[in-house]
Amino acid sequence: MIAWWQIILLTAYAGFQIMDELGWYSSAGSAVFSGFITGLIMGDMATGLFIGGSMQLTILGVGTFGGASRIDANSGTLIATAFAVSSGMDPEQALAALGVPVAAILVYTDILGRMANTFWGHACDADIEKMNWNAYNFHYWMGAVSWCLSRMVPVFLALAFGQPLVEAITAALNGDFAWLGNGLTLAGAMLPAVGFAILLRYLPVKKHIAYLILGFVIAALLGTAFTSIVTIGGDVATIAGATETTITGGNFKSLSMLTVALIGFALAYIYYQQHQNAPVAAVSAGVEGDDDDEL
Repeated sequence: MIAWWQIILLTAYAGFQIMDELGWYSSAGSAVFSGFITGLIMGDMATGLFIGGSMQLTILGVGTFGGASRIDANSGTLIATAFAVSSGMDPEQALAALGVPVAAILVYTDILGRMANTFWGHACDADIEKMNWNAYNFHYWMGAVSWCLSRMVPVFLALAFGQPLVEAITAALNGDFAWLGNGLTLAGAMLPAVGFAILLRYLPVKKHIAYLILGFVIAALLGTAFTSIVTIGGDVATIAGATETTITGGNFKSLSMLTVALIGFALAYIYYQQHQNAPVAAVSAGVEGDDDDEL
């Protein structure tokens, strides 16, 4: 169960994070930070960071251009983390079954918050014309209140009254509907890939394909190194006292041919791009130089 003090803290944070996202910019208004804070309050930061990181990757390519509303990934992360920890739900299931749907539903409360701020904005304009600064300050802060309530009210209702529903969903996904639970777990694992796909859709990938390949290979290599750091430390300690035969016998694994080929292709393509216009540029420079000499 979610304790009353946890509900109060999470509700207050829901209001804080939207204000931070809109103007304070302390990075507290991000899905990763939402997972961290929620996990800290719920007593399981690992689950919070996993859900927050996955949600952050999901919305990498999603923006709010022109003041458009988008899914509220921060509140979705908060709800998914809170119920995943309190109900023992698998984090990937919680992300797919709770996090994404809640984030999508809160688009409507975001629109309500924007509509309320239209009213308060016009009130502020009228106050400026009348030079009524006390009323202006009141209406200005009411705009902040409407933004906070657009997140705090649905989050509070979900945390305070949604526990039985979430427990029933969890029991069903682990029981008769285990096939659906497995599907949601798979969907939750795939969501970060969807975020990357959306991001790549808006990036100049064709122009900088070589850097994309290089970054992917380097990230994969570094990821392998960091996740295996304990094993590497043990291997180094073993190698320190090993004979030459042991070392050449397979303690070190060479890079795969695919890795070498990808790195080589990326570097070759970068070289080609940098030098394909070099002869033309040289000829142009020579022509300009001849013209200068004649002058």
